[in-house]
Amino acid sequence: MTDYAPSPEEGSTACLDLQSPPPQLLENASLFLDFDGTLVDLAERPDAVHVSAGLHDLLSLLSRRLDGRLAIVSGRGASDVAEQLGQPSCLIVGSHGAEYRDAQGRIAAPPRSAALEEAVLAVQAFAQGQQGLLVEDKPQGVALHYRMAPQLQEAADSFAVDLARRLGLYLQTGKMMVELRMGGSDKGIALNRLMGQTAMRGTKPVFLGDDDTDETAFRAARALGGAGILVGPMRQTAALWRLPDVAAVHHWLEDAA
Repeated sequence: MTDYAPSPEEGSTACLDLQSPPPQLLENASLFLDFDGTLVDLAERPDAVHVSAGLHDLLSLLSRRLDGRLAIVSGRGASDVAEQLGQPSCLIVGSHGAEYRDAQGRIAAPPRSAALEEAVLAVQAFAQGQQGLLVEDKPQGVALHYRMAPQLQEAADSFAVDLARRLGLYLQTGKMMVELRMGGSDKGIALNRLMGQTAMRGTKPVFLGDDDTDETAFRAARALGGAGILVGPMRQTAALWRLPDVAAVHHWLEDAA
């Protein structure tokens, strides 16, 4: 049976507006940052995001401030995130927790399954000839973006549900996209795994993210005595704090650093 991404309402706070986090939240903390919608604004195409000129230096400063307890945790492939950020020296977790890139650039990841290879071909065939649909072939998944064709959302979602069920893949929803990927990993699992490392053990996790995919990490952070920070408009969430947009994230990180 197809696995589905857990609903944000599971273990969530009431849908009341949350306050901005204090900079001192990072005292004795390990910091985890989503990429799209958190460090960079969303774009119509994943390859069209704009990375601000000072972001690489800011991440380097934060890493020093936290004695290396900094990780980027993204749904993108780890190599893609590293390239976008100018090959940072911090840890990068890609593909919703399926890939781990260390500070030296070495990536550990499972091989792609035959089911995922079949899914890539099926999604590409579905999108062919449908203007506005974009297929993102990831190391551990395949995403179908309909941001440029919102009228196709219902058809795309229905197709993805049926395909995931047929191939036994995990169905991940997101902002104007749907993704099929191999199961067994998510951002919450990744956070717990990293918090077991010697450098992060005994600290409190702080996770910043904007999408449904970040809710597992918000819940994992709370369970370990830390907190999630929602980026963007208020919604039902397991986060305890909120920042309104990417610009506010950069300002808060600068203050914290």
